[in-house]
Amino acid sequence: MKVFKNQRKITASSKEIFKAFADQTLLAKWWGPAGFTNTFNTFEFKPKGKWSFVMHGPDGTNYPNENIFQEIEEPNKVAIRHNSNPYFTLTVTIEDIEGGAVIHWHQDFDNEEAARNIAHIVEPANEQVLDKLQALVASS
Repeated sequence: MKVFKNQRKITASSKEIFKAFADQTLLAKWWGPAGFTNTFNTFEFKPKGKWSFVMHGPDGTNYPNENIFQEIEEPNKVAIRHNSNPYFTLTVTIEDIEGGAVIHWHQDFDNEEAARNIAHIVEPANEQVLDKLQALVASS
């Protein structure tokens, strides 16, 4: 398995960051790389809840996504199983520190070769997602 790891200190509390995951209106604003938008079809923010959405690329390409929320531990953990290609599990943990919180972003792909083939996309995209999250919570 191939794991991509990102870490980011954000000047917001774990509760504020967790809310950005739990509130579908907020999540739709920051989920995805720069220039991408989302249309959520199903959003059941609970363990074993479904999350189905279409991510719209800046070039007009639509990317259907099917997910299951595997674990939710308010306000410190969200684990999401991505059940469409490419298959992976994303585990996000949030820990409060002085002056904010640290997000640990672990994206564990089922297929190492597939992950290697898209690493050039995934690595900068994950940083862009965290940039958008940081901007969102900083503005609230």
